[in-house]
Parts: sequence; C-alpha cells; structure tokens
Amino acid sequence: MGCQHHDPYHKRTAGGADSFTVAMPRLSFGRGVLDELGARAAWRGITRAALFTDPNLLGGPLVARATQSLKEAAIDFAIFSDIRVEPDDDSVMRGADFLSEGGFDGLVSVGGGSVIDTAKGAAVIAAHGGNIVDYFAPPAGGGRGVPGPVLDHIACPTTAGTGSECTSISVIRINALDCKFVVASPWLLPVDALVDPSCLDSLPTNALASTGFDLCCHALECWTARAYVHHARVEDPRARQFIQGSNPFSDLAAQEAMQIVDRYLVRGVNDSNDHEARDKLMWGASLAGIAFGNSGTHLPHAMSYGITHLMKDITTPGYSIPSPFVPHGISVIVNAPAIFRFTASGAPERHLEGAAFLGADDKGATPDDAGEVLANRLVDLMRATDMPNGLAALGFSADQVGELTTSSLRQGRAIANAPRESNAVDMENMYNAAMSYW
Repeated sequence: MGCQHHDPYHKRTAGGADSFTVAMPRLSFGRGVLDELGARAAWRGITRAALFTDPNLLGGPLVARATQSLKEAAIDFAIFSDIRVEPDDDSVMRGADFLSEGGFDGLVSVGGGSVIDTAKGAAVIAAHGGNIVDYFAPPAGGGRGVPGPVLDHIACPTTAGTGSECTSISVIRINALDCKFVVASPWLLPVDALVDPSCLDSLPTNALASTGFDLCCHALECWTARAYVHHARVEDPRARQFIQGSNPFSDLAAQEAMQIVDRYLVRGVNDSNDHEARDKLMWGASLAGIAFGNSGTHLPHAMSYGITHLMKDITTPGYSIPSPFVPHGISVIVNAPAIFRFTASGAPERHLEGAAFLGADDKGATPDDAGEVLANRLVDLMRATDMPNGLAALGFSADQVGELTTSSLRQGRAIANAPRESNAVDMENMYNAAMSYW
C-alpha cells in the first residue's frame, strides 16, 4: 500500500486526483461505552438532545441505558421513534419537523443504520430547509448541496453492518420513485460514534448475518473500488466529497474488516453466545464504515437498490416487518458473487487479495482466477450462514432482469466507482448469473 507514488494501484493518471481527504468521527469502542453518552453529550455542550430510535428499541434496555446516561448528565431530551426500517423521505421529513419544533441543540441516534440515516437526513432539513429530495443528485433529486453545519450528532449503533456512525452519507427511499438513493455531504458526518458491542448480545441470528454481509461488502467494495487517482481532480477542496475512490487510508480499514469477516462472521452468526466473535464484528462494521465513508462502494450496492425497488411478497426471518422486505445486507450479498466475477478483470490483483483476506484458498491461483476464487469464497460464507441462494430465493425470475437493470442504472455514483466499466447488457448478465449459485 502506501502513498500513490509507490503503490501501482494508486498511481495517478492524467487529470486524476492528486490528493485525498480522510474524515471520521471521534470514535469510542468497547462494552459499556453506550453508558458514556451523557458525558460525551455534555462535553459537546449539548443541553437538550433529540434522541432518535426505532419503535422496536423504544421500550428496551438499550434506549433505557441511553436515556439514563443523559439523565445522569442533567441533559434534557425528547425521543423521536416514528422511524421505519429502510427509511423514506416521509419519515425523514417527520423527523425534521420534530427537530425544528423541539428547541434542540444536539442530536443522538440509538439504533441501526435506518435510525442513524434518518437522523442525518432530518438534521439537514431542520438546519437548511427544503425537502430531503432536494438534496439527492439528479436525476432523482434537485442536486442541492448541503450548505453548512447541522446539529452535532452522536451516533450509537446497535447493529454490526451499516457503519453509518462513521460515514457522511444517508441512504433514503424516495417514495415517488419507490427506490433508495444517497444523500452525501461532509456535514452529515456524526461528531461522535459510541460503538458498544454489548448491543449485539440480543441481536437475532439472521439479522446479524445480514448486517455482517453488509460489512463484508462495504470492505470488499472499498478494496476493489476505482482508485481515487482515477477520479477527476476536484479543484476546490471545500467541494471534495469523502466518497472519493479507493485510497491508502480506506485500504487499511477495509483489509482489517475483511479479515474480521473471515475469522468471526460464521462464528458470530451460528453462536449467539460467542461474544468474542460478535464484539469483533461490531469493530469490523465500524472499520468498514470508515473505509467506505472515505472511498465509496460500487456495483454490489448499486445493484442492491434494484432488488429493494422491485421486491414482492417476501418476508425475512428475524425481522418483524411486513412484506415486502429484504434486509439491506441480503440485497447486497445475493448479487455479489456474480458481480465480482465480472469486475475482477478490472483489478485482478485486488480481487485476489480481497479473496485472501476473506480466507479463500488462493494457493496456486493466478490473477486470471481472481473472480472465481473470490466468488467461491463469498458463496461458501453465504451457505455457512444460511443466506438465500441468489435472486431466485428472493422470488425474482429471469424475466425481471430488465426491470432490475433499469432501476439500478440510476445509481450513477456507485457504478462509476467500480474498477470495471459496465453497461446495461453487462448488468443484465450479472443479474442473470446471480439467480442461483448452488
């Protein structure tokens, strides 16, 4: 690795970026750090906090711990829990109204990525007005940039996958388009992340598997993403997004996160009492969040949005959410083996290295074998954690491939971050190849 002058993968091309920016919140990790919320908020000068959480957590021990900590620090607070899993623009706007009317000087989120992303989006509207759709890139939205600061946000994740506590993006469904898109701005980055692995002690097996594969793909996509030196140079440093392509810093976090997946994903999913494995996965999720928050994901995430756009008549064990619902991590991993078989030729060494970090047997493998070696390892992990066998297991058929492709082609930012260019025919071929694996 190292800087771009010594790493061939990060060797600058004509017109490419010659620098990158690293950003992350102040991160506290360890069992019990959720109980430090009040002290951390007081240190930030917060006197009245808006606490965002979801209805399933509202009456449980994690929110109780958070509110008790705020009380002990003499911080006034009010709770907003009108949040849906896979947040939409309506729920974000309701959260923005809550913030605008509450006289808050700080924001706390306790929950998974849906809670954290809702809080981010709501903070933008409360601070700068408009509708959240205004802040999405065209053609989905108005292309309005976030002009300045929002409320200081302390994020407390309760799942091990999204890494949203460490990113400057929010993923939100636009109801009018029935599809998810990304709002990205450095102003969305939380100021603090309190990552307490004890939050995973009661997380259902299937939920941990789904979030674990989100962690896996975040790290792998960052490692194999188009290098930042192949993206156009940004002249104004104030306009530089943190979603900037693979870089030496994101590489460090992504590599360690992939090795954690190799060692601990199957253990953590298959034994809910394996606290060591679950603690490691919580750390890996934050590392992967740091990685993709500073580089961006690519095709597996881009193509996952077609799935959640067109899903029908499906529920997922471990989630009390009515049909249709496919957890984000599952929507990403079901396509991933087919996608990495395709993208491998764009960065074969990187794909082979990623396979090795995930524990693949790469003895004797050459760069030409990279896609197959990596795909096979992902399939092994899927089978070992009882993941769906491709798109067919989610109820999709070959005659829907065209619709899936049309939907996912709107994710231009992520598609452009892949190490190999793709068109509609390529994407259709990948969806067809992802129908089943075993």
